[in-house]
Amino acid sequence: MDQFFNKIASLFPKMSPKQKEGVITLLNATYRLPLEQRAYLLATSYHETAATMQPITEYGGRKYFDKYDTGELAAALGNTPQADGDGFFYRGRGYVQITGRANYDKAGKKLRVDLLNKPDLALVPTIAASILVQGCTEGWFTGRTLSNYINKDKVDYVNARRVINGLDKARTIAGYAKTFEEALEVL
Repeated sequence: MDQFFNKIASLFPKMSPKQKEGVITLLNATYRLPLEQRAYLLATSYHETAATMQPITEYGGRKYFDKYDTGELAAALGNTPQADGDGFFYRGRGYVQITGRANYDKAGKKLRVDLLNKPDLALVPTIAASILVQGCTEGWFTGRTLSNYINKDKVDYVNARRVINGLDKARTIAGYAKTFEEALEVL
């Protein structure tokens, strides 16, 4: 395990105990997946959590989340059409920033956890890890799955970003994935 952590030291110049704990949680949650898929999920978590490797709440004040409360964006996320605060209530949380009433409802049903009424449960590391792994492997977020881009025939870390969020920061995350891949090879 020391070799693994030495290989990712460039991403964590001064790794805290909480970061290490988060990495271990994700290693445990992804252990059944192919190495390259594991690397990509670690890289995504690294990016989505601002390198904390802990489930986090999306940054921004209540006013920032008003854009998710009414209108087309709210409808796309399954939020109610009324200005009732569900844009803020169902803001991004976890390792992958699950967002919107529909995603909380779907994840909650799949995991048999009441995320709809208790969205902060998405901050519990084991639940957040399950959302990350199942959401990405089953296509919960965009309809695309990790295996569309990372399988026995190809490894496309750049386009794998489409599983989560279009191509936003795709090349940067692909670089992180390569670092995690090299580290996972020594486990």
